[in-house]
Amino acid sequence: MSKLQPPPLTLLDKYRGEEFQPLYTATVMVEGGEAAHGRASGIARSDDGALRVDLRLPPELGGPGGGSNPEQLFAAGYAACFHGALCLLAAKAGLAIPDATVKAAITFGRDPVDGLYALAAHITIRLPGLDRPVAEELVRNTERLCPYSKMARQGMHSVVVLTE
Repeated sequence: MSKLQPPPLTLLDKYRGEEFQPLYTATVMVEGGEAAHGRASGIARSDDGALRVDLRLPPELGGPGGGSNPEQLFAAGYAACFHGALCLLAAKAGLAIPDATVKAAITFGRDPVDGLYALAAHITIRLPGLDRPVAEELVRNTERLCPYSKMARQGMHSVVVLTE
């Protein structure tokens, strides 16, 4: 197995097309499991077999815990994506950030607009060793680059389709 490497800086090159250009699609299917409920007892599997996660309701939502939940998975994706974008921009700027951390807290709660549910995200970045103004600029630029941040700010294109 080859040594893991960060992605190339060419990922920072601007795209000038007129339509969305897909680069990668992750596909995950969730089955209901024992309780026939994806959130309470689901099993999430990626189509390539790399991911298999048992889903459980956390105690705060009346469940037993003991498994992952959608908010944890979303937080992991958000934090990983933001960290990756942060590292790309730091490398392009010639900044070393080997001890950088990104923590994503995703909160599931009631939406006062419609009385149903909504998510809130709180992202905390730690950049030890960088001067504050440099760190702030790097974080601002990362917010513009990270697609999770963009989605949280602008929403995302979403299509829901019923199949047989």
